[in-house]
Amino acid sequence: MTVRRLRATLAGALVAAVALAGCGGTDGPAAGRDGGDAVTVFAAASLTESFTRLGTDFEAAHPGSTVTFNFAGSSALATQITQGAPADVFVAASPATMRTVTDAGDAAGDPSVLVRNQLVVAVPKGNPGRVAGLADLARPGVKVALCAEQVPCGAAARTALDAGGVRLTPVTLEQDVKGALAKLRLGEVDAALVYRTDVRAAAADLDAVEFPESARAVNDYPIVVLRGAGNPEGARAFVDFVRSDAGLAVLTAAGFQAASGS
Repeated sequence: MTVRRLRATLAGALVAAVALAGCGGTDGPAAGRDGGDAVTVFAAASLTESFTRLGTDFEAAHPGSTVTFNFAGSSALATQITQGAPADVFVAASPATMRTVTDAGDAAGDPSVLVRNQLVVAVPKGNPGRVAGLADLARPGVKVALCAEQVPCGAAARTALDAGGVRLTPVTLEQDVKGALAKLRLGEVDAALVYRTDVRAAAADLDAVEFPESARAVNDYPIVVLRGAGNPEGARAFVDFVRSDAGLAVLTAAGFQAASGS
């Protein structure tokens, strides 16, 4: 089987994608859920590369299974879930975003922290702008992309900037880290505040500038099986798989930090 990926930012767009998406000549994810072998995972955009790998590994370990992903900003995913979009597992990039789902009664049990992530300044390869730290983002003429504050990477960026006493006006506010990185890769900005894992995944094109204030804005990534899961057994198996030693090895190799007690 091939891992399927969806990206949607609105509940209506997601429902349309779920109805139309297909894999290997099969029906879309909704039909797969009726078959009991599909697991639909809504995951923060910063998990795209590592969870795509884990989805392939899960399918190999569970013959006949199919994992379908919806990667987007955590706040958009939480909204989709509370509005009834079909999903089995949710992984958010912050506890605050996860609370949107748990407060709505859409979680089956208590979320647990899977991994943690930390911000870096992403710059083009070779760091042509000579960005050495957070304060350099406020230099005249430096164009910066941030995530919008309602999504976890944006909230973390605001915490880090406040911790460093840095005041800047970004030229764009994106709905997830992939959007911010896209602006950087297109040359529309000189730097972006994103997660360490995202720059590691794009190491051929980008460099990461570490800064001490990021330690004040580390994000926990909670994971939970959803109450309305069409495949609760498969959902629990997927959660167990990504929390296993093998799953955590993939995540830490991607730059995520092990959660306390993992």
